[in-house]
Amino acid sequence: MHHRLIGAQRTLMSAPAHQIVEHLAEFLAKEYAVGTYELYQVDYRLSELVPLDGGAAVTHPGAPAWRAFDHLAEVVDGGTLWLPVSVRGDRLGVVRLTPAPTEPDVRAELAEIAGLLAHALAAAREGTDRYAVAARTRRLTLAAEMQWGLLPGRARTGSAFALAGQLEPAYAVRGDTFDWSDDLGRLQVVVVNGHGEGVEAATLTCLAMNALRNARRAGLDIADQAMLADQAIYSYHRGTLHIDAVLLDLDLATGVVTAVDAGSPRLRRLRDGEVSPVTLDAQDPLGMFDGTMYATQTFTLAPGDRLFVVSDGIIDATARGVRYGEGLLDRFLTRSGALSPLAAVRSVIGDLRAFIGGEMIDDAVAVCLDWTPPDPGSH
Repeated sequence: MHHRLIGAQRTLMSAPAHQIVEHLAEFLAKEYAVGTYELYQVDYRLSELVPLDGGAAVTHPGAPAWRAFDHLAEVVDGGTLWLPVSVRGDRLGVVRLTPAPTEPDVRAELAEIAGLLAHALAAAREGTDRYAVAARTRRLTLAAEMQWGLLPGRARTGSAFALAGQLEPAYAVRGDTFDWSDDLGRLQVVVVNGHGEGVEAATLTCLAMNALRNARRAGLDIADQAMLADQAIYSYHRGTLHIDAVLLDLDLATGVVTAVDAGSPRLRRLRDGEVSPVTLDAQDPLGMFDGTMYATQTFTLAPGDRLFVVSDGIIDATARGVRYGEGLLDRFLTRSGALSPLAAVRSVIGDLRAFIGGEMIDDAVAVCLDWTPPDPGSH
């Protein structure tokens, strides 16, 4: 077992970036008698699992491929084995293997190799467009290309948290986005509700996000991060353009969240099956005025709490003269407790699409965060 895993890792490391799946398939054919090894990537809308080399995408939510993706678990369907491809909680897709091995220990090895593939894909995407292009079912707008290039990923897990986010409309998003970073026992999350249209909105968001990252990476707290991003936007646009944001800093040991509310993203907390708003004192959006100073506020999560952050594009979505609103959102969030954060945001966006009856027009962003500290009694 050990030598085969080392062999798979060496194969992935030595393969050209655009051919790592093919080189791995050759290795698995030799070492495991795998006849077919095919990668299906999840598309930008989180609604299709798309074969790397073309062909029919898997769209039915209950299909074996989606069960493997949703539950991060192997699924055997007749003579086919489906395995999730995920790196640090960010689900990239699934692989399809035939014939399905009957031995559980062999399937466990192949599952571990699928994890190695996920790490290789994450690294390879920096050097080739093949995987990014193959995951698209349509062309991205230029603004959407800029926005997706900003993201840290779509999901992340750690020892005390799990979170995920999604942008909508995925192929034409303009200004809404999110970012996160977990370091030294803290998790920082920012959700941005952008303004404007097209490339102008994406450019404004790019400026804001990079200013926030620059301040965060300089070791500044979230109040100073907001202040420096505010200055960067104001110095460039002189108050003609601004951006709404909420910045969160979660202490992963205690559940204390330090927050800066600089605009409109809304926070909803799911605790023991009930949804309630987390109300913060709203402060000026980033870039609206010169020299704005920002103050922090705190609230505390309980173990098992789920926190949703959503932009106005979700709350204010309207169909047939009816607003989606907080009531429908809260009823849907209440039913999401058993889902993973990624499945939860995908379901929220899917429910919104069903409410509207098609593609969204306005931008929307949804981020879901679970605080799951280890149980002290389990040690």
